[in-house]
Amino acid sequence: MGSTGRSSAAGTDGDGERRNVSDAAGIAVLGAFAVWSLVTATVHDGRPEGVLLAVLALAAGYAAGRILGVLLPVAAPCAGALAGLTLAVARPRLDPGPEIAAPLGHAGATAAVLVLSTGAACCAAWATPVPALRSALRLLAAGGTATGALLGSGTAVVACAAVLLCSLAAGRTSRRGPALIAPAMIVALVTGLVWALAAGALPGGLARPLADRLTPHRLDLWRDALDMARREAGLGVGPGRFGELSGAAPGPVPADGRPHSAPLQLAAEQGVVGVLLLAAVFCWVLFALWRAPRPTPVVLTAGAALGAVAVVAALGNALSFTTVSVGAGLLAGLSTARPLAEEPAAPGARAQYGGKLPRGGRPAR
Repeated sequence: MGSTGRSSAAGTDGDGERRNVSDAAGIAVLGAFAVWSLVTATVHDGRPEGVLLAVLALAAGYAAGRILGVLLPVAAPCAGALAGLTLAVARPRLDPGPEIAAPLGHAGATAAVLVLSTGAACCAAWATPVPALRSALRLLAAGGTATGALLGSGTAVVACAAVLLCSLAAGRTSRRGPALIAPAMIVALVTGLVWALAAGALPGGLARPLADRLTPHRLDLWRDALDMARREAGLGVGPGRFGELSGAAPGPVPADGRPHSAPLQLAAEQGVVGVLLLAAVFCWVLFALWRAPRPTPVVLTAGAALGAVAVVAALGNALSFTTVSVGAGLLAGLSTARPLAEEPAAPGARAQYGGKLPRGGRPAR
C-alpha cells in the first residue's frame, strides 16, 4: 500500500516536472518572439502590433485550453469543433469565394479553421470512454471535410481528411516521440519547397504546375519577400512594412500588405532570427505535446492538426487571422491539459493497462 502511494506520488511529481519544463520553454519562446518584433520595429520604424496580437492570441488560447481541458476534456473540444464549423460557414470574411470577391488568403484561413475543428472533434472522440459518443464525434470530425467541399476549398478537404486519417491511425501508435517528428518534417519540407519556388531553384517541370496552382501573383509576393530577406537578413525590413516596399503587392486582388507565407513574411520583416523564432514556437508546441499527460492518440491527433495548420500557413495567410491563432492555441492547450478524471486508453494500450492508462494519462515512453 505504501509502495503504491509512493509510486503514484512519484508519477505525479514527474508529470509536474515535465509540464513545468514545457511551460517554461513556451514562456521563453513566446516572450522572445514578442521582444524581437519590438526590436526590429524600433530599428526600422515598423508596426509590431500584428505580431504582438498573434502572440497574445496564441498564449490566451493556450491558457484557456489548459483550463478547459482539465474541467471538460470531452465537452470543451467538442464545443470548439462546433464553433469552428459554424464560424467557417457563417462568417463572410472566412468564405473562400472567387478571387475577385474575397481577398487573397481568406481561403487559407477557412481551411485552417476547419482543420482545427476536425482535430478538436477527433481529440474529443479519443477522450470519451463512450463508444456511441466516440462514433458521433468522428462523424462531427468528418463534417470538416464535408464543409470544405461545400465551400469549394480543396485545401480544406485534403487537410481535414489527412487529420482524420492520422487520428484513426494514432490509436494503434504506442510511441508518440517518433510520430510527432512526422508533422515537423512535413512542415520543414513544405517550407523548403516554398523557399525554392520563390528563389526559382526548382526545375521547370516541377515549378510550372506548382506555379499555376499557386497563381503568379502569390509567387511574385514570395519573390519580393525573399529579396527583402536577402537584403536585410539580420533585422529584416521591419514588422508590417512588406506592403510598403513590395512592388508586387498591388495585384488583381485587394492587397493586404502581406506575402502570404508565414516563414517568408518573418524572413522579410524580421530577418533570420524571426524565422528561427517561428520555428521555435512550432517546436515548442510539439515538445509540449510530447510531454503532455494525455493519451497518445489525443496528442498525435493534435500534432497532426497543428502541423496541417502550419503547412497552410506556409502557403498562405492563415496566421494573420486572430481566429486561427486563438484556435491553434486552444487546441494545443486542450491536448496538453491534465483532466481530473482518468481517460480511456488507446486500443493498443488497453490490453497492457487493463482498459485505462496509468496515472499521468499515458503509457511510459
